[in-house]
Amino acid sequence: MENFTAEEIIQYISNAHKVTPVKVYVNGNFEGVEFPDTLKVFGSETSKTIFADLADWKAFEEYNKDVITDIEVEMDRRNSAIPLKDLSETNARIEPGAFIRENAVIEDGAVVMMGATINIGAIVGEGTMIDMNASLGGRAVTGKNVHVGAGSVLAGVIEPPSASPVVIEDDVLIGANAVILEGVRVGKGAIVAAGAIVTDDVPAGAVVAGTPAKVIKQSQDVDSSKREIVSALRKLND
Repeated sequence: MENFTAEEIIQYISNAHKVTPVKVYVNGNFEGVEFPDTLKVFGSETSKTIFADLADWKAFEEYNKDVITDIEVEMDRRNSAIPLKDLSETNARIEPGAFIRENAVIEDGAVVMMGATINIGAIVGEGTMIDMNASLGGRAVTGKNVHVGAGSVLAGVIEPPSASPVVIEDDVLIGANAVILEGVRVGKGAIVAAGAIVTDDVPAGAVVAGTPAKVIKQSQDVDSSKREIVSALRKLND
């Protein structure tokens, strides 16, 4: 679903089977109890750990309440439409605590740091780093070798669906806590200063700062050490 429209995402979410995954720790006498296929069950005859949707667990619990002596239920979402992305085939570095939803695209050699959020339909380009607690809203697009600074926001455009997505071209550096509003395109090699709020397109190679962000100089005038993309941080196992 790469490069799909807001309407397609809305339809996907609307049609999705909403689930409330739970992890249940339960004690009791389960000898002879049959567990339905909708429950994933681990443990012994007297103690189980069960993974299931809440509705399926509730049905099982009601039917078997006489044999259950103790219950502890964990859940981290309610009526969730979009699961987290299966990262097992993703050729990128994903650090703990990153939230990446299904149908987001993570290209080779990308880095997603702790606490970052990548919403459905967003694209993280090859070699791009999404730093700590940064957020890519629905359909936001980054090119290759971009750095999205800690706490920055690339606005999502699922609602309203008519809005155009944020597009960040190759080799862009976005400072910490910057905000790029919907419909904005940041040109190749541009630099967005920390804390800037970008409401209009940024020309290639420009440096913008302020609220709203304005061009203050050209990236070629910035010391190269302050705009370096470090390939070693993107290196995966040989």
